[in-house]
Amino acid sequence: MNESPADSSEERAQRHWCFRLSSVVYPAAAAEASDAIGAVEFDPTDRLLATAGIARKIRLYSLAGLVSSESEPRVYGHATACQVCICAPAKLSSLRWRPGSDGRIIGSGDYDGVVTEYDVERSAAVLERDEHGGRRVWSVDYSARGELGASGSDDGTVQLWDPRCGGSGCAAAVMRADGPVCCVEFDPEGGPWVAAGSADSRAYVFDIRAAAAGPVAALGGHERAVTYARFAQGGSRLVTSGTDGTHRLWEWEQGRQVREFRGHANARSFVGMSVWRGAGLIGCGSESDEVFVYDLRWADPIWVQGFGRRTEARSDQNGFVGAVSWRQLAADGDSGALAAGGTDGTLQVFAARKKAHILTD
Repeated sequence: MNESPADSSEERAQRHWCFRLSSVVYPAAAAEASDAIGAVEFDPTDRLLATAGIARKIRLYSLAGLVSSESEPRVYGHATACQVCICAPAKLSSLRWRPGSDGRIIGSGDYDGVVTEYDVERSAAVLERDEHGGRRVWSVDYSARGELGASGSDDGTVQLWDPRCGGSGCAAAVMRADGPVCCVEFDPEGGPWVAAGSADSRAYVFDIRAAAAGPVAALGGHERAVTYARFAQGGSRLVTSGTDGTHRLWEWEQGRQVREFRGHANARSFVGMSVWRGAGLIGCGSESDEVFVYDLRWADPIWVQGFGRRTEARSDQNGFVGAVSWRQLAADGDSGALAAGGTDGTLQVFAARKKAHILTD
């Protein structure tokens, strides 16, 4: 079956994918903006889902309760669905599970410029780094095997460290951008690359073997701050997201932009962006309070879903989706899940399944 460039996003979604709401976790009825979710992360051992935000809490949920095969979505409140709640000393901007820790250690970045690792079984901090001069840490990540950590901050640096040293970790290197660093990500396939997005409207790729030499690629194309940079499958492609309302796909080693994606609304905020590498899908939030999914092959979205909760008391609220994360376990990219968190504190998990027997000429 051939596909025409004129096919609508709905037609493409129906042809290739089934998406459905699997579960919803609502905040308390009187929830305020302090419940806003800014980070969502699936545990690589496939047991837990973690969220964090300006409420200064890391909440842990059992995936068994959130991802189900039932036709109707499961509906919870935070009080009943949350298994563990870890209180943090500052507002949290980012989360990342540390590879090799068997789903026990999660790293966080906060508004006070501190990177903290928590042992989720003990609900205790096991590492703290304060190397960004008190400037807000927007993003944390780990290398594929967990031997290096990275943090990006308003101070314009990407800090690398070895978390295996304990305490504050062993400093490894400092890499610099020309503006505040909004996001960092190691090549998840183990290459020596670290991608970073900057408020200077560019994305950078660094080689950790020669960090002091500066970036090996500087990608200019966005008109405003680059809020996310995520590697696509193979490591040679990078997806970036900016407050110019676009995602962009790059062959970064050639400095070539492959495609621009438009449809979601993003002019001022971190709306969340994640790449499901096995399936070639982008998931993102939107200032229109919707969740969007793009296929890397097409510039327009293939699926859009309204989000959040509107009540009479909150009808004038301008909420948006501020965090998304794909479940990355399905190696063949045929089934997965997308978690999304909103500024009203609502968490939603969507199941994704690729339709069988897609025929092509």
